[in-house]
Amino acid sequence: MGQKAVIVGAGVGGLSTAIHLAADGFEVSLYEANERVGGRANLLEFAGFRFDTGPSLLNYPWVFDGLFARAGTRLEDEINLLRIDPAIKFYWPDGETFQLSSDLNVLAEECRRLDSRDVAGLFNFLRDARHKYNLSFDRLVTRNADSPLAWFSAAGLRNLRKLGLFRSMDSQLGIHFHSERIRQAFGSYGMYLGGAPYDLPGIFSIIPFGELEHGLWLPEGGMYSLIQAMERTAKRLGVEIKTGAPVSSIVHSNGRVTGVTFDDGALDQAEIVVSNVDVPTTMTRLIGSDSLSDYRPPRMTPGVLTYYLAVDRELPTLNHHSVFLPANPRAAYDQLMKRGQIPTDLSFYVSVASNSDPTLARDGKSAVFLLAPVPLVSEASDIDWASTADNLQRSMFERMNQHGIEISESDVLESKYWSPVDWSDQFGLFDGSAFGAAHNLRQIGPFRARNMSNEINGLYFAGASTTPGTGVPMCVLSGKMVAERIADRAAKEAVA
Repeated sequence: MGQKAVIVGAGVGGLSTAIHLAADGFEVSLYEANERVGGRANLLEFAGFRFDTGPSLLNYPWVFDGLFARAGTRLEDEINLLRIDPAIKFYWPDGETFQLSSDLNVLAEECRRLDSRDVAGLFNFLRDARHKYNLSFDRLVTRNADSPLAWFSAAGLRNLRKLGLFRSMDSQLGIHFHSERIRQAFGSYGMYLGGAPYDLPGIFSIIPFGELEHGLWLPEGGMYSLIQAMERTAKRLGVEIKTGAPVSSIVHSNGRVTGVTFDDGALDQAEIVVSNVDVPTTMTRLIGSDSLSDYRPPRMTPGVLTYYLAVDRELPTLNHHSVFLPANPRAAYDQLMKRGQIPTDLSFYVSVASNSDPTLARDGKSAVFLLAPVPLVSEASDIDWASTADNLQRSMFERMNQHGIEISESDVLESKYWSPVDWSDQFGLFDGSAFGAAHNLRQIGPFRARNMSNEINGLYFAGASTTPGTGVPMCVLSGKMVAERIADRAAKEAVA
């Protein structure tokens, strides 16, 4: 048996780390506080309905191909993927819409409808973003770098300007698209990165491109089927997974990690500990920032209110994903990101996964997921989340009705909602942040929290608040990257 590693938290990053380490010959124990693995990507079941709690579509399938190949199996052997196309439709208050599709003929016609000049712009955008995407994933995103110089050198100095690091996402999109609506639609992905498209680096124009290029997919049975496949794969490789086992602290002595403790005082000794809990939560709760020097939490992405609605009828006019944008996105971003307020003109999205996989709801009914970005816990101490959740749900229904999507409170058989406080309490999300550390220029690449501690030897990090970033594919890659760190250090120590 190889060297022992303990992983705290069985989210996507923790499961990915476990699979890679076990494949490398490590003895791996994975502890999860909740009764199910998955972290944010969890499961709710009630009234005969099945809901994914967080991510509702799979993107970048090649990332998962690589993960399962590392374990000696194949993605297509573990889950059945349903292609979702068209997947996303954007709505504006004045009735305008914009439909995304990986079918370029369909997408080009949509661009033409909004601005005839943007058909050429679409193809220029795809060509430019493809170059950025390939460069990013071939040389930057998937590699560990210990300094800005090493990171920028990997890109190649001649390519830095082409990445769009030093212009805004909106400005980058504006190079290609005349239509403000198209820029707003593609720029809306920035919310999940913790910034407005007017502030985030232009490199993030690769996010909508990646979904168009590689498609959007739903595992049959919902996204949690992917989590279950990862759990099965980890166990098959010999990973010991214990759920309902909250870790109370990560123990260290003389600058080296020694193991983890539990609520009953039990200690599991290990010289390698990987925390899949948010990095700032790890530092302030599991380690205690008072024992470390000058720790300052990063800027975080917003919180969210999420709703899980068992609806008493079908909703055929809604896509798998529908995004409802405000009339003035810049003002809405400013309220949310800079003033810590719930935007007056709310942006939100709706997912009706049962329209793609009818097994997720009872016959003739719909499993509906709503998500609205809201302030962080620290910004919302005066918010009554129960009444706010009711008010915002009513507001979202009214907005959908304006677009001819008839849904009302009387249609809801049963429902649940989670506030930022709930997300924080259940999954250790720092300050109730839904997507981990933000992705401003000072928190990407070599400037993001590293996946290994500078002060505690043997302590590592995986997940949305470390490198490479937020989102299910990035968390899978974070597990691969931290496993490479650990394997490299183990090899060097063996030689020494």
